[in-house]
Amino acid sequence: MTYLKLICLALVLGACSRVANLGQAPDLTSPRNTEEFLAITNPPLDLPVNSGRPEAAASLWAGNSSSLISDRRASTRGDLLTVVIEIDDSAEISNSSDRSRSAGDNLEIPQLAGIPQRLNDKLPEGASFDELIDASSSSTYKGSGNISRRDKLTLRIAATVIDRLPNGTLQIQGTQEVRVNYELRELTVEGFVRPDDIDRNNEIEYDRIAGARISYGGRGQITDVQQPRYGQQIADILLPY
Repeated sequence: MTYLKLICLALVLGACSRVANLGQAPDLTSPRNTEEFLAITNPPLDLPVNSGRPEAAASLWAGNSSSLISDRRASTRGDLLTVVIEIDDSAEISNSSDRSRSAGDNLEIPQLAGIPQRLNDKLPEGASFDELIDASSSSTYKGSGNISRRDKLTLRIAATVIDRLPNGTLQIQGTQEVRVNYELRELTVEGFVRPDDIDRNNEIEYDRIAGARISYGGRGQITDVQQPRYGQQIADILLPY
């Protein structure tokens, strides 16, 4: 009874959260509540190197970001770069199997030193040694499977370097939210990249991100209608058939 009460309470709380969103568009999350904002506002301490000469401040060969020869690619915590996501994958798998088997056994003893003739009189009516055993069996199995899948996604998203590992690898994270009417689309990307894989336009392809976690989904009225009800989800879990 206690478990039943807990389930009912969970369903009521879930329904209350859904009722609170009636007639309202989904809220956007604040960009200040992300790891990206912390990385941008808390960059690593960079101590400038000053030679003490007045002409050093006006030199074209200075190592700061305003120099003509400086590397504009993301390289440290708080830097931004663009992630290019162009997924166009397809897969097709087809399997089939066919198996059949048949067997038959037939045993008759019409003559055996006259013994069957003497025993036939003692057998029940209709029984005879002339056709002692006659059995046959057969089995047939046939199975087939076909998988056809195609994924295509073209997106660009700005990501932030949230950490630089001791070996120089950069950990990046990017989030993007777009709200159209009452539907909110969310795009997130996270992973690890090598600074050498970032091109001169400060962009990186998604297939060069190690441990990539790319999510493209949404929440809102359309997404809510596409989801099965809580009762149906629980029934799918509990029912064994």
